[in-house]
Amino acid sequence: MERGTMDTALATRAGWTTLIDDIVAGRWTNPETDALASVPYETIVIEESLDGAEADLVAGLKLGERFTVVTDTNSWDAMGDRVATALRRLGPVETVVLDHPHADMANAEDLRRTLHGADAVVAVGSGTINDLVKFVTGQAGKRYAVFGTAASMNGYTSTTASITLDSGLKVSLPSQGPAGFFVDLGVSARAPRHLSAAGFADCLVRSVAQVDWWMSHRLLSTLYSTVPYIIQEKDEAELNARAAGIATGDIAANGYLHRVLTLCGLGVSFTGMSNHGSMGEHQISHYIDCFAGADHPGTLHGQQVGVATLSMARLQRHFLDSETPPVIRPTRIDPADMARRMGPDIAAQCFAELKGKVFDDEGAARINEKFAALWPTLRAELNAFALPVAEMERLLSDAGGAMTAADLGLPVARYREAVIHSREMRNRYSFLDVAADAGILEDFAAGEA
Repeated sequence: MERGTMDTALATRAGWTTLIDDIVAGRWTNPETDALASVPYETIVIEESLDGAEADLVAGLKLGERFTVVTDTNSWDAMGDRVATALRRLGPVETVVLDHPHADMANAEDLRRTLHGADAVVAVGSGTINDLVKFVTGQAGKRYAVFGTAASMNGYTSTTASITLDSGLKVSLPSQGPAGFFVDLGVSARAPRHLSAAGFADCLVRSVAQVDWWMSHRLLSTLYSTVPYIIQEKDEAELNARAAGIATGDIAANGYLHRVLTLCGLGVSFTGMSNHGSMGEHQISHYIDCFAGADHPGTLHGQQVGVATLSMARLQRHFLDSETPPVIRPTRIDPADMARRMGPDIAAQCFAELKGKVFDDEGAARINEKFAALWPTLRAELNAFALPVAEMERLLSDAGGAMTAADLGLPVARYREAVIHSREMRNRYSFLDVAADAGILEDFAAGEA
């Protein structure tokens, strides 16, 4: 295949894994390295229906002869019962049906004990189920397969798992991708609409995450890669053109949604990190998950990401609409206030994490010199990545996504706190950091609802 080419034929009804197949099989050439792709997956199948094919798909992976199906109560009804029944023609099947689990260390430990001695593990579900199973099996050195039941996140093909630690801090932990990832688009299209809307929001972040990541690269020389964007660019346009179909359960819209989510997850295999789809906007959502406490409305991470994405888009426009470069001051972080909000243990962990983006007088002066020298060029580069705010608002609304904190059921004060303080959680440098050091973040947050 010619270097860097990816004629997807833009995924027809007969080819939902076009390009994906080439990447998984090692036939696609990475244009940054001139090397053939190498990703830790054996097969990815996305079809309009997998009814009757479940056993053959799993058998081809040679996971083992005794099967344990891990699912939850909702996913059992959606597809778990069907998969367990199909697998019985291959061998004995045990079922583990979790009751509204959370992806945290306590549930992971419980599942580890349950799966001790398990032979072939097959997950059926979406975010929480997949994160728990991939983390537990990865720790145990076991391969696994997953049947996705909703296009709610890009974690199916990510090699990390989002797990809440015992301290309450939610982090991305090294894990593994599934040996086999299987999607029945009919099942996914019938999933509750808020699940698909959450997945769409996780795709919409591309614009703001790329702006943040490139800005960080230009100012701080952090790693940046174009590959995750190259492989999903055409499908992103096709998905956005079908945003309204997400809200109505359209099969084609869900097909493109799964393609973009899958390709975004595959991007982690090329970079070893999730920055291409997780910057300032994800920090806001992580803060809500970790610190909203009793005020947390029980919304999905992706739903929160959608609201945060719109906030980040507006914040980035504040800077990109100006011909004058940003000017920052030395970073002000109050460890005592962090400890009050986060608890002393988490605050200490986060403070150690963010030290790399805390600037003293000399450091702030260096950043300002770079902004002054780069701004005309950098501004043009960032504008090329950015979608107009009004377009992003329309797309998310068409997909049925939450648009505001009120839509989430989250107190506005809690949301504004997340906008102001979420930059304290990670070392990723975003326009949240620029705005805070420029002295405008609190005023900006006061206008977000």
